[in-house]
Formats: sequence, C-alpha cells, structure tokens
Amino acid sequence: MFSKAFLTILSVFSIATLLPVTRGAEHQVTVGGPGILQYNPQFVTADPGDVVVFTFKQKNHTTTQSSFDSPCVQAPGGFDSGFIPVADNNTDGPFPVAQFTVEDTNPVWVYCKQANHCQQGMVFAINPGDKFDAFQSAAKGLATSTASASASTVASSTTAPPPSGTATGVVTVTATVTVSGTQAVTTTYASYPGSAAPTSASSSDHRVMVGAGGLLTFNPSNITAQVGDTITFVFAAKNHTATQSNFANPCTSLTQSSTSGQVGFDSGFMPVPNGTVNFPTYTIQVNDTAPIWAFCRQTTPVSHCAQGMVFAANAVESGANTFEAFEAKAKASVSSSGNSTSSALSLRTSSYAGISAALFGALFSLV
Repeated sequence: MFSKAFLTILSVFSIATLLPVTRGAEHQVTVGGPGILQYNPQFVTADPGDVVVFTFKQKNHTTTQSSFDSPCVQAPGGFDSGFIPVADNNTDGPFPVAQFTVEDTNPVWVYCKQANHCQQGMVFAINPGDKFDAFQSAAKGLATSTASASASTVASSTTAPPPSGTATGVVTVTATVTVSGTQAVTTTYASYPGSAAPTSASSSDHRVMVGAGGLLTFNPSNITAQVGDTITFVFAAKNHTATQSNFANPCTSLTQSSTSGQVGFDSGFMPVPNGTVNFPTYTIQVNDTAPIWAFCRQTTPVSHCAQGMVFAANAVESGANTFEAFEAKAKASVSSSGNSTSSALSLRTSSYAGISAALFGALFSLV
C-alpha cells in the first residue's frame, strides 16, 4: 500500500519566498544534466517529515513514482512531476525544482519516464534499504529483455529518393517489417533537418508491451532507438494494434493521412484471449533517427488513441514535437469518455504581489 504523499513543483524564481517551513532534514537530489541520465545521489535515507528536493538540470526529465516490481511503470496513483525541460544552454540556472515530503519509512521507488531513461538505469529511491541495486538492475533488465520465440527479425531496408515537394534536407527511408515471420510490410518515414545523424551501434531489440495489465498503454511508450535496432510490440491483453501515424494526425493511419504515398506499418488487430502465455508479436526495424509515431486504432468501446494509447521512438526531448505534445494531440483528436486513463494530477496556480513567478502544487492520493 502506498502512503499519501505531497509533491510540490516550485517556480525557480520564488523558492526562497514560497518554500513551506519543514521540520525535518532536506535532501538535495540533482536530476539529469549534460549527458547525464542519473539522479544524484541515487538514493537517500530519510525520516518522516524530511523533504527531498529534486533539482532538474539540462534535457527533459521527470520524477515519477513506480514500484519495486515494475520499476519503469508509474504506480497507480503514484506522484509524477511531469516532464520538466531545461535548455542545454542553461548552465548557470536558475533551475526548476520539485519537492517530496516523506511521510513514513517505507521505500519510495522513483524513475524518469523520458524515452528509455529508466531502462538505462535512471532510477532513484527513498529508504531502499539494501534493495536499490536490485531495483536498478530490474530497470536495466527491461532494456535487454528478449522477445518471445515468435518475434521476427526484419529482413532488409533501402533508402529511396525524397518524393517531389519534400522539404530540402529530408531523407525518406523505406523499411521492411514482418509480423511473426509471415507477413512483409513496407513503410516510409522521413528524417527532418536538425535530426541527429545516424550512428552505427550494436543492434538491440526494444520490447514494448501493448495493453499489459488491461491498461490502454504502450509500455514503454516513448523510447530512443539506434539505427539497426528492432522494436518488438508484444500484445499482452485484449485486442490492440500498433499502427504507424504521423505527428500531425496521431490517430489516423499514415497510409490514410499521407499525401505522398507513404505506407505506414500496421500490425492489424491482435486479440489475446485470457490465459494466453505465448503473446503475439510484431517487429519493425529502425533504419534512421527520424521520429516514429504509432497508436492503437481500436475504437471499441472507446477510441484507445484518444485515451492516450500512443507510442513514439526517437521523439525530440524539447521543442514543439515532443512525445508529450503528440500524446496531447491524440487525446484532443476525439472527445475522451469518462473512462479516461489520463493522470489525475491537479495543478493550481497562485499569484503573489511583487512575485513574478507561480507555485504549482499537486496533491496525490496514493492507494
């Protein structure tokens, strides 16, 4: 059982004025930094009443509560700072801050939900005892998990000239994907100016659970993949799809929305009866560093995409086309029903005379 917790996000310009008086000790934790996927320190031992202050450095990270058994999945009702971007050129601060008040001595497990930062070991804990190494190892183990025996290997890929009318500097990539070794599909996507250059690396398979636990999610939903890597969608429950779209039309198949004849990948519906052990899979190969956008096109009983069931690979961490912006567009594309699975985070903005910044508070009830 999770205890009740209070997470406060503070404007960096008004911390001294607005920080509440605390009775316990204050534990300073740095989140990220230039090329750093780490909380520093990685864990603290704290007493009830102590405050853990998370200071966010460069890039775009989160402080999100998970559980020991599922290190890279937000715990039901768990606190979440949300994504907090910090520009690379901000080297001197001020830096945004979030604080967590410790209520008891039970362990609190935390991770960064940006791309696959958690799978690279970006986790944190309060009062972990001797279990932190096991917690971090479990997080890293998710990145190297192998897909089931039915997972296929992509055969080949080719590069085609850009279609007429394509913006200068765009390289269109044609990739071949297979479904459990039986069906070949061709898809194209573009690398836009400013994207990172392709790099050679030992290929690895990124395992993405689709609908695990009956949730309308891809897990992880936002990853970073290298050229040559494969992404294996593992369908764990219900009846979902992994269907390629684009940023502008998150809940529409790329095949339908493209004006240049692009053919997007689509797993088709993958029904999974209760009690299934060998889950169906669908594998694609990454041939470029361009963002890949995907969604579930199931609409019964509600649009899964409009509930936020979307996925991205190699989305930028800051700017207009982030994963968070893509997810928001998906949720806005169709009116979500009362069964929305979106976070229950509630933010309030308060203004104070003579203070140009605001205090954002969020009260989480953790069960």
